[in-house]
Amino acid sequence: MRAKAQAWLKEAVKGDAAKMQQFEAIWKQEGRSTLDRLADTFALGNADAAKLLAKARNPLVIPPQQAAPLFKDTKQSEFLRANLALAYARTMSNRRAHEIALDVLKGFRAEQVVDPAAFLFHRAVCEHALTQKDDANKTIQRLIYDAIDSPERYKTVGALMMLDMQTWKSKDLAAVGRIMDNIERRLDLVHGGPVTRELQKQAVLRLDELIKELENKAKPPPPGGS
Repeated sequence: MRAKAQAWLKEAVKGDAAKMQQFEAIWKQEGRSTLDRLADTFALGNADAAKLLAKARNPLVIPPQQAAPLFKDTKQSEFLRANLALAYARTMSNRRAHEIALDVLKGFRAEQVVDPAAFLFHRAVCEHALTQKDDANKTIQRLIYDAIDSPERYKTVGALMMLDMQTWKSKDLAAVGRIMDNIERRLDLVHGGPVTRELQKQAVLRLDELIKELENKAKPPPPGGS
């Protein structure tokens, strides 16, 4: 992977000696993951990638609600776009900006990136957080059974998410709680707007339904009723 990254950067910066030296320093950092070193390499060779990663990593910058054009720019190599997407989505997922992280990941496949297990794990985390149960279960199954080199911590968290989803019901109080959690998360991210308002409407509607159900159960039976 180092050789591929080096070849990409050499072409991107036209052999700029200073940046190639920076590349050498980046890839001597053995304690860092390959994905982290790739991300830094992309930032060296592509100004748009550098800006995207800097904003993603800055907790003072509000996460966007739409994917950047760079991820769909076919003039850029798949190597750059797919692996940059994973690095970016991982950061967004860690910041709980699950919608944008998932949107970016959906443009690529696990087989296109340097760390397929990380791709599947962060996709599953986003799908679980957004209560996309069927999609999350499929992704977790791939993480556990198909990603051979998947770390045990990924598999353990994946299994816990699957167990959690087995308890989900679509119309109970816990379902309302999950909607409320997503509303709170979106407001923390300063992501108001129509999506958040729709979630608020869903929560209010379901609470009204639950209250009516409880009231009906509490009503005494009619006189002479069986």
